[in-house]
Amino acid sequence: MTGPPVVLEATESLRAVATAMSEQDIGAVLVQDGTRLAGLVTDRDLVVRGLAAGLGPDAPVLQVTSKILVAVGPDDSVATAVQVMHEAAVRRVPVVHDGAAVGIVSIGDLAVSLDPDSALADISSASPND
Repeated sequence: MTGPPVVLEATESLRAVATAMSEQDIGAVLVQDGTRLAGLVTDRDLVVRGLAAGLGPDAPVLQVTSKILVAVGPDDSVATAVQVMHEAAVRRVPVVHDGAAVGIVSIGDLAVSLDPDSALADISSASPND
């Protein structure tokens, strides 16, 4: 699990989300609408659902956010996370405890945990490109 996650308000602009991703060197941010976890947005969402769709940098991030349909808890097993991700066909799942996001599990995290000698594990554990 990667944690703690960056969580931004649904009304934040696409530019603010992209800036947070750049500053934190991350590719996904959780989005909340008030006290409710509303979804997850990735750098790809910003490009495909935002820029390519003609949205401007001041558009609210909720417009490009993937709605969260699944989550896991911090005490759930790796096998449970794999099953949830497989069934929902997603690459990242929020980790939620008592209604609050405490992390994100990615397919790369699972590769590092389950198959540390795999190419995906090597890529996922490598330092980011500059």
